[in-house]
Amino acid sequence: MDYLILLAIGAVMGLFGGLLGIGGSVVMIPAMVIFFGPNQHLYQAAAMICNFFVAASAAVVHKKANVLVVDVIKLLIPAAIVGIIAGVALSNVTFFSGENSKNLTRAFGLFLIYVIFYNLNKLRSFRGGSDGLDLSRSRRSKPLTLLSGVVTGLSAGLLGIGGGAVCTPLQQLCLRMPLKRAISNSAALISATALVGAFYKNITLAKHGISVVESIKIAAVIIPTASIAAFAGGRLMHVLPKNVVRIAFIGLLIAASYKMLTA
Repeated sequence: MDYLILLAIGAVMGLFGGLLGIGGSVVMIPAMVIFFGPNQHLYQAAAMICNFFVAASAAVVHKKANVLVVDVIKLLIPAAIVGIIAGVALSNVTFFSGENSKNLTRAFGLFLIYVIFYNLNKLRSFRGGSDGLDLSRSRRSKPLTLLSGVVTGLSAGLLGIGGGAVCTPLQQLCLRMPLKRAISNSAALISATALVGAFYKNITLAKHGISVVESIKIAAVIIPTASIAAFAGGRLMHVLPKNVVRIAFIGLLIAASYKMLTA
């Protein structure tokens, strides 16, 4: 593999990961398919390792900015751990194995379409004026918080994503969490759960005829630039207008989803 391409992929995934509270897999996995061809299980295993470093770098910034909602995070994390273990197990069933791994690639492509429409809707409904931090209208619900965590974890384990692209809109929908708070919470959740999913996914790579060493090599090259970019992205999140980032992100996802669905 071309190491310069991997370093560039790391920088882009880290930047968007820090800005949007995602692990960065929605950038990394399609990019790997575009430059190196389909190998979904390998890319997911490597991406899940990288997700931890991307999210942890951003979470440090959000913690220093005092924007994390701790009582929500305490419920999200254990629920997401249960979900991510179930999701990895699901990704290894026959329907997603061997020649059928293309089903997993296409499932990821469909997931990207969901993320595109979610972000388009946020652009359309944007009213301005809010800094995305006001908790006065948020709703505390233990069942809905646990449900959000489980669904996030299940999606993360199945698709090899950090889960922020699921967790952020779920928090907004179920808990009425303001955008920047939801993004920050998502980063904290990923940094606490990604390694659990990464460990489980990597030890099951042998089922698909893939060596765990291949996954670790990819992650080792990507992590340095991804971590630095994620730290920068986390700081930019508190400065840039959110919709500027959304527009660039939507364009990236349109190209990525097309590649995944036609792989």
